Amino acid sequence: MSLAPAADSAETAMAKLSLCSMPLVLAIILLSATHSEQHQSSQAQTLLRIVRFLNFPTVLNSRNTYKDLCNFEANSSLAVICYEGNITQLHIIGEKDAPLLPRNFSIDSFITTLVKLPSLKVLTLVSLGLWGPLPGKIIRLSSLEILNLTSNFLYGAIPLELSSLTTLQTLILDDNMFSGPLPDWLSSLPVLAVLSLKKNLFNSSLPNSLSDLENLRVLGLSHNHFYGEVPDFSRLTNLQVLELENNAFGPQFPKLGKKLVTLVLSKNKFRSAIPAEISSYYQLEWLDVSSNMFVGPFPPSLLSLPSMTYLNFSGNKFTGMLFENMSCNAELKAVDLSSNLLTGSLPKCLLSDSKDRVVLYARNCLDSRNQNQHPFPFCRNEALAVGIIPEGSKRKQASKAALALGVIGAISGGVVLVGLIYFIHRRMNTNKTMKKSPPRSITENASSGYTSKLLSDARYLSQTMKMGALGLPGYRTFSFEELEEATQNFDTCTFMGEGSHGQMYRGQLKDGSFVAIRCLKIKGSHSTQNFMPHIELIMKLRHRHLVSALGHCFECYLDDASVSRIFLVFEYVPNGTLRSWISEGHPRRSLTWTQRIAAAIGIGKGIQFLHTGIIPGIYSNNLKITDILLDQNLVAKISSYNLPILEESMEQGGQGVSSGGSLTSSGGSRMKHDDRTDVHNFGVILLEMIKGRPVKSETQVEVLEDQLQVALTADEAARRSMVDPLVRQTCLDQSLKTLMEICVRCLCKDPADRPSIEDVLWNLQYAEQVQDAWQGGESQSSEGSPVSPSIPSRLTY
Repeated sequence: MSLAPAADSAETAMAKLSLCSMPLVLAIILLSATHSEQHQSSQAQTLLRIVRFLNFPTVLNSRNTYKDLCNFEANSSLAVICYEGNITQLHIIGEKDAPLLPRNFSIDSFITTLVKLPSLKVLTLVSLGLWGPLPGKIIRLSSLEILNLTSNFLYGAIPLELSSLTTLQTLILDDNMFSGPLPDWLSSLPVLAVLSLKKNLFNSSLPNSLSDLENLRVLGLSHNHFYGEVPDFSRLTNLQVLELENNAFGPQFPKLGKKLVTLVLSKNKFRSAIPAEISSYYQLEWLDVSSNMFVGPFPPSLLSLPSMTYLNFSGNKFTGMLFENMSCNAELKAVDLSSNLLTGSLPKCLLSDSKDRVVLYARNCLDSRNQNQHPFPFCRNEALAVGIIPEGSKRKQASKAALALGVIGAISGGVVLVGLIYFIHRRMNTNKTMKKSPPRSITENASSGYTSKLLSDARYLSQTMKMGALGLPGYRTFSFEELEEATQNFDTCTFMGEGSHGQMYRGQLKDGSFVAIRCLKIKGSHSTQNFMPHIELIMKLRHRHLVSALGHCFECYLDDASVSRIFLVFEYVPNGTLRSWISEGHPRRSLTWTQRIAAAIGIGKGIQFLHTGIIPGIYSNNLKITDILLDQNLVAKISSYNLPILEESMEQGGQGVSSGGSLTSSGGSRMKHDDRTDVHNFGVILLEMIKGRPVKSETQVEVLEDQLQVALTADEAARRSMVDPLVRQTCLDQSLKTLMEICVRCLCKDPADRPSIEDVLWNLQYAEQVQDAWQGGESQSSEGSPVSPSIPSRLTY
């Protein structure tokens, strides 16, 4: 049977089918083209709306921008990149220091418009004045790989929703106002390679989960308020750039991988030695550890690392001897060794290999007449201050180490002494490096702040820091010789007394200023390192209403360099205690009612600073009226507070201690209401200021408290009968009643019922306000009857 007719029939049928399908194919093509044009138009409209949200920046005003988006010629301010007709990259970069967008700008509406470009993989919105919290709906850009929102005004936390962007490789949020803790969920971004959060307000320690970001290559956290130990990053084998500048990280040098190219640790709280393994970081090009508290020998091998171009070790306490024949990498462009304790001779290679190289080495003890070198004894004394002591043959008694070393130095000669110091220093650093806090200016302490944990109200921190430490010299380390000279070898004529926290001496420094020196005897074997966290805390205690710390000195045993005594140097306040001006002094010396309120406000501000102005806060300070001193201007200063170093010095001696209030029992640890312990003690002080006679027992407090409560519900005459006769006629009833009310509240038995220190301050300032207003009106009137002025019942801030 022939198959030819059947084949012809099939071909004829296929031809007819093709002719019939042609209009359908053409229609599909036309519809596709129309859809593509509509899609392009939709994207153009979205971009135009974005431009409107951005208040029409000049760079986006050209109409040509929207005609053919995917063929738009990119420039430094705008780039639109497409793939298969979809916008996949959008880069908009405004002018530097762009101002906030207008008040009617809505970040929520802006992001709602932006997510209508769902194919975006790369989004760059830099310096455009964007403000507000970043909305979580940005995750609708589910294909996002790179997000850069640098130099805007975005604030709040990084939204949790970003954790679902599993394709995100780069997250850059530099120069904004993001705050709060660094989120733990960042480790859920499996391909994240670049994380940069510099110049924000983050305030927390770093989560250990960061070490799980195995693809991370760049981590930038500079200029925030991070604190605590850096997590173990040794597992981040791809990490090449780590920038932690200007935070409060420390004290230990971080554990890192060996592929680092850039490492910036400057302006933190590191105070350990530099680990030996850093000399094997052969790819390291940029190393900056300046402005910390690093101690130990300077590692000269870093000068010859094959890739090193920039090395900054300035502003630390590195010791050791440099030699002229040390080797250097010829590619070094800058080396800064200034402000350390280095001795010896500057390596010739630093000065001869390259004319373009910048080399700074001032304020060391090098054998050079250039760049302002200290004499050798300066570096020796500074090393001694942190416990780097020559080793004696045997310890026979707890002797004055600094003085003994002076004798040894005189006998052995300068060269031997340098060698011993260098040898002992290297030996000690193989076990545990001894540390000291460097002298810091008041400004540094305020800004560093500690920098620090998130405070409940940043306004109070700012205010106390601005008020604090007015007119005081910078905190520094004192040599033992300085203190001996200031106290005439601790002569009995300079002895001020002895309490539970050691002996007190009055001293006069070379500049003529007087200081108070507290001597603490240390039992047991403890290195200076054990006390450095306490010294760091003491450094922060600088405020107008505290007897502020000016410095410290360690005295160590000869053979094992353990601490035998600690000397704490405070400002000297010569005008007596508050009690001597209230209830035990001559009537002519008694404070007026207005002065008593001012003193109470000063005490309150001092307590507030101890609680919230430093980190960690100091609570349960066992405040007594005899602990409040008045300076020459009758400014109240708290002279005794709950320093752990004082308590530990007692505990080591076998004495039991309690950090509780003077008339209450309270533990020294941070409890739920332990800030209210200080409030109770403050109430006792207020009680004595009102009554004008000593209050010395809990029973007496309870009796007087009951009398105040009765007087508050009685008339003005009853209230005045409760007041010190020396001020009875000069206090306004409204002012007196306010002080009585806040005093009674402070003395509540249940700590939860006591007011906060902020509430106490508010009431005291109100009492001062009404008193001042009445006295101002009285001075202009011939009649002095105490009529309450018309003043609002609540202060405004």
